[in-house]
Amino acid sequence: MSRTPGNDALRGTLFLEDGSRFDGVGLGRATRRVGEVVFTTGMVGYPESLTDPSFRGQILTFTYPLLGNYGVPDPKARDPLGLPLGVESGEIQVRGMIARGATTPHHWNSEEPLDQWLDAEGVPGVLGIDTRQLTEHLRERGVVRGVIDVGSVDRRPSDDELARTIRDAPAYADENYMADVTAKEASLLGPRNAPVVAVLDCGVKASILRALLDRRLAVLRLPYNAPIPEKFEGRHVAGLLVSNGPGDPAQLETSVAELARPSVRALPTLGICLGVQLLAMSRGASTFKLKFGHRGQNKTVTFPDGRALIVSENHGYAVDPKTLVGTGLEPWAFNPDDGTLEGVRDATGRLIALQGHPEGHPGPQEAGFVFDIFAAKVRRRS
Repeated sequence: MSRTPGNDALRGTLFLEDGSRFDGVGLGRATRRVGEVVFTTGMVGYPESLTDPSFRGQILTFTYPLLGNYGVPDPKARDPLGLPLGVESGEIQVRGMIARGATTPHHWNSEEPLDQWLDAEGVPGVLGIDTRQLTEHLRERGVVRGVIDVGSVDRRPSDDELARTIRDAPAYADENYMADVTAKEASLLGPRNAPVVAVLDCGVKASILRALLDRRLAVLRLPYNAPIPEKFEGRHVAGLLVSNGPGDPAQLETSVAELARPSVRALPTLGICLGVQLLAMSRGASTFKLKFGHRGQNKTVTFPDGRALIVSENHGYAVDPKTLVGTGLEPWAFNPDDGTLEGVRDATGRLIALQGHPEGHPGPQEAGFVFDIFAAKVRRRS
């Protein structure tokens, strides 16, 4: 195993609440963090995954065996509108990172190695463990809380000490992540003469905002608990996007209530990831937690017209399709592997929502047509 240059004196441990322990080499910051341990099957895009706000509160395991070969793009780089370039938010969102191995970067766009970036942002990582064994464990038993500890080789924590750390920490579903990932105040981006789309920011990825802007739409970015206005700075709001984000959708009662208002339901609406769940709940449906979630860039979804697409996904909760009865929503997409409902729409054509990420970044962009459908609806209304 090769690894990014770092402090060879560091050792790393991942300990799960079921008592499983994995010891390896330390990476990034020497510290201890508790989070929900999940895995992603993506082969590329680790800078985007690590900065995806949907991973807030989680310890992310990469199943691909070697990371770091193209380094890290400048995490402070911004486009003319102030959106991050090369990453999906202003900081690393995960609590910790697990990988089989890492290597020295060789890429024209690399600003720093992975180890240095993790250290600068206070995030611990562990290399050298058998990530295949860990992934099989999580698939069989379901995602669990764990603690990642990086520190000196001279003092490694005992199982009892790490178990106490987990017990003293709040459960994943009990934490409130919105204050850390949502916009602090309303802001308007994009051309003055473009139709305005309100984005309910539950932890929106920069590439989702850019996908709207690339289609000549203006973006009104709102905090997750803000009311959705009919006008902003004298301009009519012509559409609504409900974004991705972390945590249990059942916590976001204020957002669900806002989405249920008649004036909001009248808007052309697109839901992505968490947005699917919030929109379904606002119509009376319910959600449940998946055993180990769908996280990666190789997830298949099928549509009623027979199309099957490969999409990027990152969700641990899903809508129960049995609870769609009487909501005015109908199934739109399914995962053929496990039957999970992956998309909904309404009979009027006003609302479409997809658990997958049509913007890709990282991952395939086959589902980008979803943005085109939404943009056309917004333009017709404006």
